[in-house]
Amino acid sequence: ILNYDIMARFRRRTCIILLLFILFICSIMMALKTLRPDRAGFGDPFGLGLLPDLQQRTVLLDSKQNLLNRAKGDTVTRASNLRSIAVNTMKASMSPVKKLEEELSSPNYNFHIFYYIWYGNPQFDGKYIHWNHPLLPHWDPKIANNYPKGRHNPPEDIGANFYPELGSYSSKDPAVIEAHMKQMRSASTGVIVLSWYPPGMADENGEPTDDLVPVVLDYAHKYNLKVTFHIEPYKDRDDRSMYHNVKYIIDRYGSHPAFYRHKTSTGRFLPMFYVYDSYVTIPEIWANLLTVSGSQSIRNTPYDALFIALLVEERHKHDIHRSGFDGMYTYFATNGFSYGSSHHNWASLKAFCDSNNLMFIPSVGPGYIDTSIRPWNNHNTRNRVNGKYYETAFSAALLVRPEIISITSFNEWHEGTQIEKAVPKRTGQVVYLDYKPHKPNVYLELTQKWSEKYRKEQEQWLM
Repeated sequence: ILNYDIMARFRRRTCIILLLFILFICSIMMALKTLRPDRAGFGDPFGLGLLPDLQQRTVLLDSKQNLLNRAKGDTVTRASNLRSIAVNTMKASMSPVKKLEEELSSPNYNFHIFYYIWYGNPQFDGKYIHWNHPLLPHWDPKIANNYPKGRHNPPEDIGANFYPELGSYSSKDPAVIEAHMKQMRSASTGVIVLSWYPPGMADENGEPTDDLVPVVLDYAHKYNLKVTFHIEPYKDRDDRSMYHNVKYIIDRYGSHPAFYRHKTSTGRFLPMFYVYDSYVTIPEIWANLLTVSGSQSIRNTPYDALFIALLVEERHKHDIHRSGFDGMYTYFATNGFSYGSSHHNWASLKAFCDSNNLMFIPSVGPGYIDTSIRPWNNHNTRNRVNGKYYETAFSAALLVRPEIISITSFNEWHEGTQIEKAVPKRTGQVVYLDYKPHKPNVYLELTQKWSEKYRKEQEQWLM
């Protein structure tokens, strides 16, 4: 009996040790996946297929891969009316600026944050927009057949892996715009990089949003924020259309006090434009617009500006320089997804920019997950690790001493890069991710922390 009891205790102890060992191995594997993704191969087909004109010019239906989309007349009229309502509401609700200044962190105009105003709901838009995002098929039919099809059904089922504290909101809701401005200001960011399409155009899942820009500018000014423009890759974008885009934006919005102008090393104050998917257009076309000798040159005209290109592959740095761009940014929040988004490449990119009089603007993000709209793309998920992933990205950015840091993103919910407040939510079979054990504002607080750290370190750089 004694021997039997000893053997039983030995077996229990062995099982416990084995279980703890398995849990330890799983923890190590998760840590390696989330904290060291920068060595992930960009050549993997799950990476290349997400980008236009890379890997046999694969075309993927993406929330930022944009096509011409003419809005219906009644929708445009409704948007215009809502804009008037929003402006009146904002004016009526204006609180003293002094009080806001006392309550919120000071803005850091070297922290730029990508912002999307493409969301809609029945109350303000007559229907859901973007929250009902379709499930995008994989480009390989054999793989696509293994995954569900259809689209999301808001408000309980939305095209995101996290759920916003504000619910399935409309970007036209004045209360939402104000809440967003307050959150961005509390995070100590200073410049909103507004996703923008020319009038009458939109991404393939949305509707035109240019009519909303004046409202965004007004609310941004209330919170002492600035607004610059993230020009999206609409159909047939080229040197001529871009010239007209820039002229339109500066003529229409350039006199607004919230319109962002960047002070250059020569003391000039110039508008700044981020150009998404710039690599799709060949350098010769860009050079027509962005070099002094170009046939469509914007240089040394009233519409001259700083133009920032998207760098994905290493070779793009030479194309960007040849095109006449003023700098480059990396956008993607997935460390290891592209050459540009891989943290370990930032030092060499910064050195290249320094030697060619270009700005290098690294993009940091809190994580990445888009399986709610690309269920086959789990390979590119980057776990937030309770904020550690975000802080690792900031740390990598500060090491290269950039003039500007960009943040991907405030509210790109489809790709799970948002720092906007999110809340736990469970509906039926859907369980959303959340920021627990932290509060809904944890990523705003982390941004504010690193904004202050950046300011202090920048003072040392300049000494």
